[in-house]
Amino acid sequence: MTNDKQSTPDAPTSEGDAEGVVEEKTAQDEQGETPSHDELTLLLEDARSKADEHWDQLLRVNAELDNLRRRARQDVENAHKYALEKFAQELLPVKDSLEMGLAAASGEVDAAEALKQLREGTELTLKMLGTAMEKAGIKEINPVGEAFDPELHQAMSMQESEEHAPNTVIAVMQKGYQLNDRLIRPAMVVVAKAKG
Repeated sequence: MTNDKQSTPDAPTSEGDAEGVVEEKTAQDEQGETPSHDELTLLLEDARSKADEHWDQLLRVNAELDNLRRRARQDVENAHKYALEKFAQELLPVKDSLEMGLAAASGEVDAAEALKQLREGTELTLKMLGTAMEKAGIKEINPVGEAFDPELHQAMSMQESEEHAPNTVIAVMQKGYQLNDRLIRPAMVVVAKAKG
């Protein structure tokens, strides 16, 4: 098979041309003319070169698809593996703050001053933690004074109360949390009931 194609009137230049030449040759056969050996060889070489070209295209497309699949699989693995990276980066300053608070509390300061510093440090650290949780889509559920909602709250006990309407949350024993509006822990609550 040669890459140099000579332009002859019978040499096809595209698939449509090849079909046209075959039809022309068939018409010539019906009229009693038979294509020459050289013409048939030329047609065969052209068909082979087109088949080789299409085979190469198929191999390239398959290789490209394999690469895309491999890349997509790796992206999914990395997404699972490093999903908490951003949240972890937000928590690191909280840990640093707790460590500094402990170091400050163990220094040589009188008890009243140490307690004051520890309280201020703890409040600051708690605020930092709350900010980190908000950035991660974690929302606090603290329903004191709200109506009891079994979708978000878990009643630990019921208490008679004249000050609160029945089925109202009187106290929260443990706050609840939602992650992007999905409940991850219900609030543990005490619910008011009417005096019986």
